[in-house]
Amino acid sequence: MPSSCSFPRIAAALAIGALFLAGSRAQAATGHQPEGWDSDVRLPEAVDHNPDPAIVEVHLDARVARVEIAPGLSVDAWTYDGGVPGPLIRARVGDRVIVRFTNHLPQATTVHWHGLRIPIQMDGVPEHSQAEVQPGGSFTYDFIVPDAGLFWYHPHMMSAAQVGFGLYGAILVEDPADAVGIEDEIVLVLSDIGISEKGTLESPDSGGPAGMVFGREGTHVLVNGRLRPRLTVRSGAPQRWRILNAAKSRYFQLFLDGQTFTKIGGDNGLQEYSQASDRLILATGERADVVVAPQGAPGDELVLMSLLYNRGYGSVEYRDQPQLVTLGFADGPAYSGPPPSSVRRSIEPLPTEGATKVDIELTLAKKGDGFEYGINGVAFAKNKPIRATPGETQIWTIVNQTKWSHPFHLHGFSFLVLDAAGQPAHPLAWKDTVDVPLEQTVRFVVRFDDRQGTWMYHCHILDHADGGMMGVVELGTVRGAAHHHAEIP
Repeated sequence: MPSSCSFPRIAAALAIGALFLAGSRAQAATGHQPEGWDSDVRLPEAVDHNPDPAIVEVHLDARVARVEIAPGLSVDAWTYDGGVPGPLIRARVGDRVIVRFTNHLPQATTVHWHGLRIPIQMDGVPEHSQAEVQPGGSFTYDFIVPDAGLFWYHPHMMSAAQVGFGLYGAILVEDPADAVGIEDEIVLVLSDIGISEKGTLESPDSGGPAGMVFGREGTHVLVNGRLRPRLTVRSGAPQRWRILNAAKSRYFQLFLDGQTFTKIGGDNGLQEYSQASDRLILATGERADVVVAPQGAPGDELVLMSLLYNRGYGSVEYRDQPQLVTLGFADGPAYSGPPPSSVRRSIEPLPTEGATKVDIELTLAKKGDGFEYGINGVAFAKNKPIRATPGETQIWTIVNQTKWSHPFHLHGFSFLVLDAAGQPAHPLAWKDTVDVPLEQTVRFVVRFDDRQGTWMYHCHILDHADGGMMGVVELGTVRGAAHHHAEIP
């Protein structure tokens, strides 16, 4: 991502230090909602152990713990710090983040910082960036966060199993110059978890090869680790929802009957201008920054739902529409203040003229008694790397030849999606994960900087990634011959 989408800290930011430096990094008191409006939903926050206001230093422990997802319904899950999701980590643009990670799970693991533009040594991928953290072991992640946005952390080994068991959490990087101006804000982590009839975690290989091909979804759909939690809201008062889809396979098509979502940002911070819609679709790994101002009479209720969404064969047949959050309207007068100010962001498009063309096909093939996902017909273990040099701009054409949609994630870099004419699509928005619908094509433009190393890309339906739909970018100083060329029509 070019420097125009990063906001270095300046001394003037200290003028609003009361919001950030009053002994913690918790957000300021809410503005228009009833006291405790989000108490049933609010995420626990990681404790900052460093007194330096420019450093966030947290301890993160992976361990098995008993978690309650609803009254009377608990399960022994794999957790960060004993909770599902893990604690919300708060930082500001330009902060140094230090995470002292320990592993008390029965299996080796790592932590990948999804969407953050950090050094390859901190990316959390075994072999390419760090050694596996063995049971009883530890690792210190140490990096600068250059961009504002909602990002997240999760393992990057045996990912489908470990994320499915509960290992994921959000990291919110805030920009004091944000200027959105909405004090009532909440982070919503959408996910699911599979619990067997015996009350234990479902096996990560349930359904066999067919389960892998479809992408396994959990039996219980969660919001911030809870089944259908509740918000108590004031009618008409604007709220800012920072939403993450941390499920390993499930898509969410959000719907709040009669209400509007005003999307102001996505994966990597604010977008060029806002968009209003009555539905909001999030593929796995994607994030959205939206403003909502639900309206209703005191005592009324609204339910945030996930409508059925066709991500491929089997995704809409005989399935229900999960109810996610209940919004109950508080007693008292409706909000009558001014609407939120228009939110805009200046983003400089990446030039496409002269960019290197990279052609990727997402494939599925029969393999013995099972199936194998691949890139250009080859599973991860055998496919060739894409070569890139520092400063190079590339246009990637992603052709989905399969009957299932695939959220395509690129580690370490942000890109701009292109329209049908091959130009950056408006509103401009920096992304690291983009949905490639079944049997369709998506293009994006990316510029590589000087963070040399081996960077992963893969489908973020984690069963598909584990099933072979992964590859790497070799970013170095010498261009090789492994580019995959394709003309942009």
